[in-house]
Amino acid sequence: MVSNQLLGARVAAALAVLVVAVSGCSHLHGAGEPAAAPASTAAPPATATAAPDMTATEAAIAAAGTPAATGTAEASASVGPVVNPTAPKQYTVKRGDTLWGIASMFLRDPWLWPEVWIINPQVPNPHLIYPGDTLALAYGADGHAQVFLEQAGAVRLDPRLRSSALDSAIPTIAYASIAAFLSRPTLLTTDQIHNAPYILAFRDLHQVAGSGNEVYVRNLTADENARFSVIHVGDPLRDPDDGKVLGYLGIYTATALVQRPGNPAKALLIDPARETLQGDRLLASDQQEPANFILKGPSGDVHGRVLAVVGGTDLVGPNNVVALNRGARDGLVAGTVLAVDSAGESTLDPYRGGKNIGDTTNGLGTSFLPHVKLPDERAGTVLVFKVYDRVSYALVVGASDLIHTGDVVHNP
Repeated sequence: MVSNQLLGARVAAALAVLVVAVSGCSHLHGAGEPAAAPASTAAPPATATAAPDMTATEAAIAAAGTPAATGTAEASASVGPVVNPTAPKQYTVKRGDTLWGIASMFLRDPWLWPEVWIINPQVPNPHLIYPGDTLALAYGADGHAQVFLEQAGAVRLDPRLRSSALDSAIPTIAYASIAAFLSRPTLLTTDQIHNAPYILAFRDLHQVAGSGNEVYVRNLTADENARFSVIHVGDPLRDPDDGKVLGYLGIYTATALVQRPGNPAKALLIDPARETLQGDRLLASDQQEPANFILKGPSGDVHGRVLAVVGGTDLVGPNNVVALNRGARDGLVAGTVLAVDSAGESTLDPYRGGKNIGDTTNGLGTSFLPHVKLPDERAGTVLVFKVYDRVSYALVVGASDLIHTGDVVHNP
């Protein structure tokens, strides 16, 4: 009798477990059908359901507690850039924003922006971002993070509000930091220096000149009201790899407005950036280059050095410009991002690899101690904006330490 009761209880329990399992499978099947719908449409993938005060990133982190979500998170790490933990679910672009700043908001590695930016071919200038645009963060079926234009701002929708396609689009980096380098010569060859017109003297025999001063220029062939950039010839840029002079640093001082042609010609200095000296050269301005370019890592393996720090100092931080001994022949283009490492110093090892105990010199002094080079340490990140054959100029967009001449640049 007892045995039959025990057997009946076990059968009842087994049936209950079976009912729960079948119910659970049916529930999971029903929940999975809506999730598959966004993958079959052209719209951007929907984000995971989250509380109203949660960002998409927070929702993804919260979902990672389940085994299935953990697998998705691992797949995301292997197929796409890592999202910044503080990334917002939505962001409305403001005037003064830069693409680098927005990419840094969404991604830990901002140069991977092209991998997450979803281009809508139906939107005018889909590569560009304008103030008023609302950007949204989402995740694809494979867990890959995606940022897309959720709502276009008034500037993008009404072309009458801008005179050209680039007027109102946010720049990749702060334009004010690189404007002088984009439109004015910044790398001079020996032939340019020898053949260019130069400042012979200043009116009233001044030693230096500034805004509103008149100068006399030798070897200048130009019409009245023609404009030229006045360039001070800086230090030679010597490649530390082979010792060759790659060019000379060109430092903009002012714009010369021709008042009277001749030899010497007379010109008026306007738009000064610093004092103009005798011997400074006059050169035609380069063609204006846009400050809007695509962020990217190097196309190949890059290993170079900081040739010079622009601005008369050896140490710089964010928003300063540096010259690099790598250029177009090395695969660099405007928009390339490189990491900067402080070159490790050399130090003496008084312990001789652990062989010495106590007296580390053994009465021989330090001249016999072995030298050990310390490792390079990460100092910052630079973004290339102007490229020549063997030289390029880059803006320091992030620095955890001071960057100086001789530091190493390489793939981030």
